[in-house]
Amino acid sequence: MRKAKLKTVRVLLVDDHEIVRVGLRTVLSQHRSIQVAGEAATVAEAIRHAAKLKPDVVLMDVRLPDGSGVDACRDILASSPAIRVIILTSYADDDSVLAAVLAGAHGYVLKEIDSTSLTSAIQAVSEGRSILDPAVTDRALGWLRGLAAGADIPGAEKLSAQEERVLALVAEGQTNKEIATALDLSDKTVKNYLANIFHKLHITRRAQAAVLFVKRQA
Repeated sequence: MRKAKLKTVRVLLVDDHEIVRVGLRTVLSQHRSIQVAGEAATVAEAIRHAAKLKPDVVLMDVRLPDGSGVDACRDILASSPAIRVIILTSYADDDSVLAAVLAGAHGYVLKEIDSTSLTSAIQAVSEGRSILDPAVTDRALGWLRGLAAGADIPGAEKLSAQEERVLALVAEGQTNKEIATALDLSDKTVKNYLANIFHKLHITRRAQAAVLFVKRQA
């Protein structure tokens, strides 16, 4: 029996270091099922190229010269929800994991990942699965579950019942679309709820409360 031919996955590389992009392009070009559709070095370029090129997957660094890859992720998915985003970073901190999950990222992997695992992650995410690095996911999701269960986070505003329901589903690893289906909401409404949650918890500006909570749970 012949194996089914893998669909070619078009990838947009986003990293401000040219040498990193060259390395990623070299690795990915060795796989016939993956095509590098474009490259970007800033948040602005990432958003512009994603809108123009419509890649299947965006491989996004967290720290960029003009802002956060997490913010770029949120903007890209708001205008092109069919695109899948993988956060690729050197920083295994709980803050960025939490921010990436709430922004709707479909994968989060560390730059120390080997080439085989990276290409597998890209393929998996393009097929609709979510990939989160196990080394950094458990504590972040534990924080989310604790918060959804009503844990007291210093400095955080109280979440509404619906926001807690949305957060509980995020803690289970569900995508925005899956949350919308589960709660009978539109994708836009889910994004609005996540934006409110983000604001109330001061995640985009101050994540110290989240870090303290995670450390208490360790």
